[in-house]
Amino acid sequence: MSRADAVPGRHGPARGRTGPPDEVLVECRDAAVTFGQGAHAVVAVHGASLTVRPGDRLAIVGPSGSGKSTLLHLLAGLERPTGGTVVRPAPAGPRDIGLVFQSDSLIPALDVVENTALPLILADVPEERARRAALDALALVAADDLAERLPEEISGGQAQRVAAARVLAQAPRLVLADEPTGRLDHATGSRVLDALLMAADRTGAALVVTTHDPAVAARFGTRRTMRDGRLLAAEEAS
Repeated sequence: MSRADAVPGRHGPARGRTGPPDEVLVECRDAAVTFGQGAHAVVAVHGASLTVRPGDRLAIVGPSGSGKSTLLHLLAGLERPTGGTVVRPAPAGPRDIGLVFQSDSLIPALDVVENTALPLILADVPEERARRAALDALALVAADDLAERLPEEISGGQAQRVAAARVLAQAPRLVLADEPTGRLDHATGSRVLDALLMAADRTGAALVVTTHDPAVAARFGTRRTMRDGRLLAAEEAS
């Protein structure tokens, strides 16, 4: 990768996007999510429509409680819509979609490289190959020096970098990141965001992030604002 590829900036659709130009990875059609019933019902997402294609770069922007995380979980298949539909034209395999959660969810008994390689091993990737992919992904987020440490031996910011590496190691076609810089200082957050963008550019994957930070959103080719559970019209980067 050239040095120019590593310079932070706004990212439109990936140059290396894979698949037909009209291919759809996931599509929400007037999707809604309501928690609870009757007087206690809370509508987290109101009729959201959104299409994600290979190579897309999308930031979903809004404050805490606006429904961003619930929408991301709909895209990932972790949440079922209570109204409307979520369509995946082809059945998603275990490595087609990668989700970077707000919490790192590392397994305390495994060291950093084992945590990073675990999803690959569970997908029947040979252990040595999985370890190499994990180390490469850790290097992308400047965390390869943490490889043999346990989760209790690293900081919260370092753990978030490891969580990002765990997804990047799988090279999914769709990367979903829920506030990936929210718990990090500016320098570390920029590094994690750089790694996500560069890895997605390299593989042609789609990248969708949620954020409340305008500086993060400004680096994406398309931005959608989430307000009170409603997904507003797209704002294209100039």
